[in-house]
Amino acid sequence: MSVDVKYTTEATATGGRDGHARSQDGRIDVALSTPKALGGAGGDGSNPEQLFAAGYSACFIGALKVAGQQLKMKVPADVAVTAKVGIGPRTEGGFGITADLTVSLPGLERDQAQQLVDAAHQICPYSNATRGNVDVGLTLA
Repeated sequence: MSVDVKYTTEATATGGRDGHARSQDGRIDVALSTPKALGGAGGDGSNPEQLFAAGYSACFIGALKVAGQQLKMKVPADVAVTAKVGIGPRTEGGFGITADLTVSLPGLERDQAQQLVDAAHQICPYSNATRGNVDVGLTLA
């Protein structure tokens, strides 16, 4: 697979799940905490799954807009995507993640909304990166 890279960014984490992460431009600068469900203290920090959920949901909206242009459908201004990301042990060993996206496209007929979601799932870089590796569910709200 070849990618014609148009943008590159960097972030550095230190201390692992109970550490700190910062993008090279400083726009993201977060404390990290391990959730109690994973054996951590909970803490006030974010965790990698939250950051993944935020990125995937925002990226999927971008993909919906591209799909809308391609399909000549208007994506509502109040489109919303909620990404629910889970983490846990895999039966094959190690750990894995799951992702469930709930997509709200107010004002669109259900069949049109489904067509947009299906097209966006083929366009979205997060969907393409996870395909075949992560169980991703798609639900229309």
